[in-house]
Amino acid sequence: MILILGVTASGKGRLAFDLAQNLNAEIISIDSMKVYRRMDIGTAKPSKEAREKIKYHMLDIVEPSDSFSVGAFYEQAIEAISRIKARDKKIIASGGTALYIKALLYGLFDDAGTDESIRKELRGRIENEGSARLHMELSEIDAIAAERINPNDAKRIIRALEVYKITGKPISSFQKQWETHGTKFSARQNNQSWTIIGLRRDKAEESGRINQRVKKIIHNGLVDEVESLLREEKPLSRQARCAIGYSEIIDYLEGKTNLEEAVELIKKNTRKLAKGQRTWFKTFRDVHWLDIEPEEPHENILQRTQALLENITS
Repeated sequence: MILILGVTASGKGRLAFDLAQNLNAEIISIDSMKVYRRMDIGTAKPSKEAREKIKYHMLDIVEPSDSFSVGAFYEQAIEAISRIKARDKKIIASGGTALYIKALLYGLFDDAGTDESIRKELRGRIENEGSARLHMELSEIDAIAAERINPNDAKRIIRALEVYKITGKPISSFQKQWETHGTKFSARQNNQSWTIIGLRRDKAEESGRINQRVKKIIHNGLVDEVESLLREEKPLSRQARCAIGYSEIIDYLEGKTNLEEAVELIKKNTRKLAKGQRTWFKTFRDVHWLDIEPEEPHENILQRTQALLENITS
């Protein structure tokens, strides 16, 4: 099984598709927002044409009004792996949601439990004070977690503060359980064997690619997509609303910013996401990194990946 990781807009989705065609493989998406139906443009889902050629898993599996957790992802991804193996197909996983990648590689970690009274209190504060205010508090007690969590992501901010209130320890200290194989992993580890390929580009080039992607999704109709989602009978879940690209356009549609400001915020927040991904990926073990040159053709990246895989297995 092959897992391809990289920051947003690094080209991992295209490489996964090209490799899947060559290997007669199916693809598992590792993305916390591509799981939502009708959130297509802003999440840069594979095209209809690509999905007709290659079978994808973990796309369009929940409604935008629903919440979705790493535990739910883990369970469904393991089921998908079993189904793919039963068809004697190879497996390629690809994505940039580090928490989901960690779960897929190492299983679920033992967390701190929950306390509904604390959660209720924090939800009330979010509604009255805003998520940015609580994000500032989080940065004071757990700078590592605050760096990884978007200031608009109320759900994860609440969870991080809840863990601290329950245990007196930052949530990042629990997540460090994943950094070595000898610590407290869940008994539900999948014991799967993965070859991990990482795509790495110069930061300046990554920023340029992010800007081009944002320009593309706006041109492709992101504003119309968000308007359509907001008209649905059931409201967007907090998780869906805080997705980069959607949160900023919602603010624009609600008159809080103009479109130009919203687009610049999408670029800024996506660059921040990429920075957080780079930080996460440094903790991953046994990654075979490919340094991608500017404007390197897809065919060349595919050939280099195939040569790397042959070298690993020889």
